[in-house]
Amino acid sequence: MSFIIAVDGGSGTGKGTVTRYIADKLNLDTIDTGALYRCVTLQALNNNISLEDKNKLKEIVANMEVDLKIVNNKQVVILNGGDVSIEIRTPRVTSKVSIVASIPEVRYEMVKIQRKIAQGKNIIMEGRDIGTAVFPDADVKVFLECSAEERAKRRVRQNAENGINTSYEDVLKSIKERDNRDSTREVNPLRKADDAIVIKTDGFTAEEGGKAVYQVVKNELEKKGLI
Repeated sequence: MSFIIAVDGGSGTGKGTVTRYIADKLNLDTIDTGALYRCVTLQALNNNISLEDKNKLKEIVANMEVDLKIVNNKQVVILNGGDVSIEIRTPRVTSKVSIVASIPEVRYEMVKIQRKIAQGKNIIMEGRDIGTAVFPDADVKVFLECSAEERAKRRVRQNAENGINTSYEDVLKSIKERDNRDSTREVNPLRKADDAIVIKTDGFTAEEGGKAVYQVVKNELEKKGLI
């Protein structure tokens, strides 16, 4: 019997770290849906494709080859044979990805891909609409919350570790704008599923956040007899 864990939340709430921690503990397959949208955005920018050209963006989704791996507890994203793990996290892509992710045609194609990937697997998937649109019947749903200020501090640190220099003010502004776009888009906006468990990650280190969410998820899976 397979099961699905959905982890949703805004940008920088810790979804990626939490998901990798739980996947490692429970030996689950994992998909970072945000990385998929970032790959579409990067492809469009690198090929000078207008972000308003819905048909071209659909073509990118249909033709791109993406492989997500965890190496030394870090996610590695391979797009069409090349490592774009750092490039998809640059301000250039970050400032545009929510525009691409808000396009209905792109989201519809992505949902198909995500559901196909998950078929027959024990999987934990993170994003902004996993528990509400992609897998509304997920066995466990978690919604992460964190203040914009805390998330901005985290993102500045992460960028610095990857050699990307960004100011706290610019990152904070970007996060607030992203939250607004994600929560107000027409198709599958960011929102908490009615049956999702809310966990606030303010003040947590990456490991503390992972442990806290893991315990909640483990308890839920045990209650349902899935592990």
